[in-house]
Parts: sequence; C-alpha cells; structure tokens
Amino acid sequence: MSVRYKFRSLALLLLGLEFGCASPGPPLPPSLELPRPPTDLRATRKGETVTLTWTVPLQTTDRQNLRSMAPTRICRNSDSMTSCGSPVGMLPPVVRATKTTGAAEPATYVDHLPREAQSETAAATVMYAVEALNAEGRSAGLSNQVIVPAFPTQPPPEGFAAGVTAEGVVLRWSPISPAGSNAFNHFYRIYRRAADAKASVIAGEVPATLDPGRIVDHGFEWEKRYEYRVCIVTASAQNEALQVEGDDTAPVDVWAHDVFPPAVPSGVQAAFSGPGQQPFIDLIWAPDTDSDLAGYNIYRRENDEPAARLNTELVKAPAYRDSKLAGGKKYFYSVSAVDERGNESTKSEEASESVP
Repeated sequence: MSVRYKFRSLALLLLGLEFGCASPGPPLPPSLELPRPPTDLRATRKGETVTLTWTVPLQTTDRQNLRSMAPTRICRNSDSMTSCGSPVGMLPPVVRATKTTGAAEPATYVDHLPREAQSETAAATVMYAVEALNAEGRSAGLSNQVIVPAFPTQPPPEGFAAGVTAEGVVLRWSPISPAGSNAFNHFYRIYRRAADAKASVIAGEVPATLDPGRIVDHGFEWEKRYEYRVCIVTASAQNEALQVEGDDTAPVDVWAHDVFPPAVPSGVQAAFSGPGQQPFIDLIWAPDTDSDLAGYNIYRRENDEPAARLNTELVKAPAYRDSKLAGGKKYFYSVSAVDERGNESTKSEEASESVP
C-alpha cells in the first residue's frame, strides 16, 4: 500500500468521526396526548336554550397532532371557574378534520338552562367553559370562559298573524303585560326571512309598553314569499345591551303579491291654447308619490259618451297635451295612475274644457 493511499484513508476516517458520528441527545418524554384547550368558545342564549360553539382542537399541548379524539366536558357555573367540577354535559368525540383540507371541525352543544339556574336579578349571569379530554380522561385545562345572562325570558305572544295590504305587510299579535320586576325592559322583535334566503333579518322592534299589538313592515319586496316570526326580548333596565330573546312564535308565511293600485291622481286641470294658435288642450295634475309608480293613463270623453284612453304608452310626467280636437266641442278629461305591476287606480275627478 502506498504512503499516499494511507494518508488518504486516515483523512477520510477523521472526517467521518467529526461529522458522521454525533452523539445522540437525551430521549424525549412520551407525549401525554393532552388536547390544547379551545380559545374560541362562544355562547348564545334564546329562551332557556344556550348554544355553545367552538373549534375542535387538533393538536396536543406539545404541538403534536392528536392521534385520537375523546369526549369534551361541558362546564357551567354561576361564577368563573378554575376547574370543571361536575360537568352539565358531555359531547361525544367529534369527527376529525378532513385529510384533504386539514381544517378544524366546529363543535356545537346545546344546553338547557334550568329554572333554578335563573334569577330575577338583572345582573345575574351564568358562566360556561368546555374541557377537551384525552383518551385517559385527562385535560390541559378549561377553554376560555363565556358569560350569558341568567334572568328569565318571556313566552312568545299569542295570536300572531300577518296580512298583505296596500300599506305593507301588517303583523298583529295579542299584547301582553310582561311578568317580572322593574329591573327589566321588554320589547317585541320581529324577524323576516325571504324564501330564497338562509338567514332572517330584523323587520322591526316595538317596546312592550307602547305596543298596540301591530306593526307594518315596509322592508319587503313585492312578488316574493316571506316567513315572519316574533319574540319578546328581555333586557336589563340598567344595561339594555344585556338582553335575551324569548322563544319565537310559530312562523307565518306571507306572499307579498301586489294587487293594490297606486293613489288616484288629484288636481286635474285643463286649459285651451287660446286664439291665434294651433288648437290644443294642456292637462296638468298633482304628481303621484307612490314609490312603484310606472306612469299615467289619460282618458277623454264627449258629452255622455264613454271615456276612451288617449295615450298608447304610459305618460311619465304629470302633464299631457291633447291636439286631436274639433271646434265647437266640449271635452271631459280624467287621469289614472299605474304601478310597475300594472295595477291601475280608478280615474280621477274630471276636468273639462271647450274648444271654440
């Protein structure tokens, strides 16, 4: 073996000792598989039902992916909590995130707030938290804690009905005298949902103290179907932001079909052009203020003959000139209004004018 080869082999051996034979570090402890506590717990209350929503944890406290899902404790207390204590419910394991998106799955739990947990005190609240468990029933602690008011709510009003009028959708119910102390204010909240919409919107609110059992909704669109419902809201007299909706009435379906004509035009006047001009009669009247007005029809008659329409297309402005006249005759004019759906008002009072 040559000297050059010996030195080359020795160099390669030294390099291997320096870079390829690092000593292993201390072994890592096994993961306890403790799910990270949720931080986005939310709560909404309606009547005696409290709905909790949060995002299912997908990782452990040591940032490892959870290998299995376990139940979640539902915790409720009249004050802030350091531990769950006796849970009021248990949510079974939630299906894990899909492998394709890796997105976390939302979790939902509905709790019934018992009467003994409610209070006539306007400041009374109840606290909720959830506790995600591992397969051995251990956790890393509670989620964020959320507060809901704990005062009682009112049942829905009776006799709720809806009808379509020219004024709008008229909603009626039987007025009530809300039970409870002066620590609370009460008002009605009316919801409207279009047939092609997923969510409802607030159509109106009426204080119970001023409530005649009636409200007119103008926020709809004609020729659409809607669902209406109403509930009674109980709010703290000291802080109206602290409020809870009671249960809803049964929904009432309405088809907003427009068969209602616009207002009858008024103030119709007729004036002849005067001598020395090509003969014509000018008509003017007070403009119709209906929001869905499409235009006007002009009618003319002579003596006892039936009135005939003069225009072939709707007249847009509250004025019209009639040039098809004959001398020595007296003409009688009336005007009607037409809306966008073709509903026509009755004819106005007549205005007359003579042609020399």
